Amino acid sequence: MRTEAATLPGSPERPNEDWVAVALPASGAGGAVVVLDGVTPPAGEDGCVHGVPWFTARLGGALTELSVSRADLTLSEILSRAIRRTADAHRDTCDLSHVRTPQATVALARWNATAVEHLVLSDAALLLQAPDGTVRAVLDDRLDRVPAEILRSLEATDRLRNQEGGFFTAAADPAVAARAVTGTTPRTAVRALAALSDGATRWVDLFRQGDWADLFGVLDQEGAPGLLRRVRALETADAEAGGIRRWKRHDDATAAYAVLLS
Repeated sequence: MRTEAATLPGSPERPNEDWVAVALPASGAGGAVVVLDGVTPPAGEDGCVHGVPWFTARLGGALTELSVSRADLTLSEILSRAIRRTADAHRDTCDLSHVRTPQATVALARWNATAVEHLVLSDAALLLQAPDGTVRAVLDDRLDRVPAEILRSLEATDRLRNQEGGFFTAAADPAVAARAVTGTTPRTAVRALAALSDGATRWVDLFRQGDWADLFGVLDQEGAPGLLRRVRALETADAEAGGIRRWKRHDDATAAYAVLLS
């Protein structure tokens, strides 16, 4: 088995709001990967004294621990418990009812000797590669369905945030876990998997360098760091050309990669 993870901040002036972990318990053939992409609020407008990096570290740590210690729970149940645990850690100091309370997108996978489970919430991505090389992308496309003109307005976006008919993120309400995209695949049907924040999926969905199978080729040959280097090079070239294909030069970018079958 081969596993690796890499993350790059979008700017040296700002902390990285992504979070990544790969867990491989010594007791068995299982493991888990977790990728979170923190949602950046306007400065000082989230009702929290801690900030997004604190939130993603707390939520990511809880997800990692529960994923490998509670095999009896589904990934949705694990996300619900992790959200509740994180909310309890700051509900006495912060306004968790604030629409922009710290929140994150989630890509989570867990495997054992017989199955691979997955969970995706919002615009993170989880990719499952079959032994024949075909790739299935597990995506939550609700944010993609929101018209672009709405996303250009913070107030209009807030009205759809964690609301029916809009899109959902992991924030302070454990019930949102039921909205995640989930499923299970036989272990023998998964050669490798990858969890990506949207800063890493830019290679496919913004810069159109190839499809998901091509992205796996980059991961196989250059690893997670190689994919992120490619994204940064594309962002820089795009900025030098006028930046017509992106709304900010660099985004926090994260990739976790696990090869389950040799």
